[in-house]
Amino acid sequence: MSIVVEDFHKNYGETVAVAGIDFTVEPGEILGLLGPNGAGKTTTLRALAGILTPTHGRLLIAGHDIVREPVAAKAELAYVPDDPQLFDRLTIWEHFRFIAAAYRLHDWTARGEQLLERLELMDKRNALAAELSRGMRQKLAVGCGYLHRPSAVLLDEPFTGPDPRGIRTMKELIREHAAAGAAIIVSSHLLSLFEDLITSVLILHRGQILRHGPIDVLRGELAHDGRQETLEELFFRMTETPTVATEDGRTP
Repeated sequence: MSIVVEDFHKNYGETVAVAGIDFTVEPGEILGLLGPNGAGKTTTLRALAGILTPTHGRLLIAGHDIVREPVAAKAELAYVPDDPQLFDRLTIWEHFRFIAAAYRLHDWTARGEQLLERLELMDKRNALAAELSRGMRQKLAVGCGYLHRPSAVLLDEPFTGPDPRGIRTMKELIREHAAAGAAIIVSSHLLSLFEDLITSVLILHRGQILRHGPIDVLRGELAHDGRQETLEELFFRMTETPTVATEDGRTP
């Protein structure tokens, strides 16, 4: 079940946030969405999640148009923003019960408890969301997102809150869900933390695609000044002297 973005534009009045981008994330693919502040990353994720309406273009989640078939699309989707909005007066376990009811899940408790164990939240299962640290709130949001086994996952800055052990667990869960066939987009400024995680990369700048392709292919092209560039070095080189990509994702 793929994620498909076709000729996506998003304007805010006369301000162009995203200027017509196209890409696909296939099942099992982990796409790293990169770009400086204001590049259009969060706008793209929020539109894919159905929070923003595209000015033009089509966004498909597992074959369902997020605008025309929002319920069917969102049934296949998990979106975890960088600052999750939780229910402060619900406990961790009550959040899981709410998600299970919303998605009409049956026999979900064993999976819920497994997620709490993996995310190191079991001891806090009866704690109110208002009592949780930022890292714990982010882990709770991830657990809620994974509870219904989504086929498309959107993660916006998932590594900014958790501690090092939590980051490792986040990465393990991302890999496991991709291996199970989910299409995943991860947006992060912490490039060194997810270079070993992603299978493809898409660099946005001023609402346009600078580079898009498999990370292994990209690494083969990263020889620069006689050595291999890191993803971080490539990112700075491209965004400081940007050139819009051609149709095949290559810069002219």
